[in-house]
Amino acid sequence: MAIKPGRLGIGIIGAGKVGAVLGAALRACGHAVVGVSAVSEASRERAELLLPGVPVLEVSDIVERAELVLLAVPDDVLSELVSGLGSMGAWQVGQLVAHTSGRFGTGVLAPVKAAGGIPLALHPAMTFTGMSLDLSRLTDCCFGVTAEPAMLPIAQALVVEMGAEPVVIAEADRVLYHAALAHSANHLVTLVAQAAQILGDIGVESPHQVLGPLLRASLENALTSGESALTGPVARGDAGTVAAHSAALREHSLDTGSADVLEAYLAMSAATATRAARRRMLSAEAYLSVQAALANDDGEAPLESGGA
Repeated sequence: MAIKPGRLGIGIIGAGKVGAVLGAALRACGHAVVGVSAVSEASRERAELLLPGVPVLEVSDIVERAELVLLAVPDDVLSELVSGLGSMGAWQVGQLVAHTSGRFGTGVLAPVKAAGGIPLALHPAMTFTGMSLDLSRLTDCCFGVTAEPAMLPIAQALVVEMGAEPVVIAEADRVLYHAALAHSANHLVTLVAQAAQILGDIGVESPHQVLGPLLRASLENALTSGESALTGPVARGDAGTVAAHSAALREHSLDTGSADVLEAYLAMSAATATRAARRRMLSAEAYLSVQAALANDDGEAPLESGGA
């Protein structure tokens, strides 16, 4: 593929779900993917599917050939990889080097900068399947971008080319940024799995059919209206129901050995009560009643709650 004026020769290190998809997205913009690293059989198949015709090369060869190196490797591998290539003298003056880690900013790319390269952090705030379906999802997602001020337009332009929205994240805020995304997306999956487990344990044949409409509406309302969309017994200060939930889940935990469900319910209910009280959705008395109900082992609402 001939590189058009203003187009880049891109090397992808890591043909995981993220690397292969972003490589395909940049290729669709007219950039040339000059090589991809793929160690496992799954990554080789993914590269063949999403980056047909792109040669699978050694990492050092990719860095040597590429004007933009995209590092799509696990967080715990990134620093060692960058430093190792730096010690080999692999990084080049003027070379763009971007990683896709949410946790790190550009500090982890210090060896790149020391060699005269341009470090960029481009993290897509999306979960990936590693299939072509992800390409259409890119047009509806944001990227957390971090770069030095003079280089920030480059990072933003790459994201916009892929059809996504760049959101600037300060270097010092990268870990909190990533924690927010993990707390929402990862824990959402856990909560749904726990709710589905409870329904399955009581004999509901299609838990996800029951949960689907409720969860979709709740997520949409939360994204549209924030915490003002909060409903349910905790937000109402219904300590009797909260106590009954707690007791039932304690019994379920003993019967099934699924202590994580009870622990998550208690922790999230306590956090919900705190945030509802902060917004004055709960009175001080109702807040204390809910918290007491969460700590109660017998399923009875505390006297000061006024009952169910």
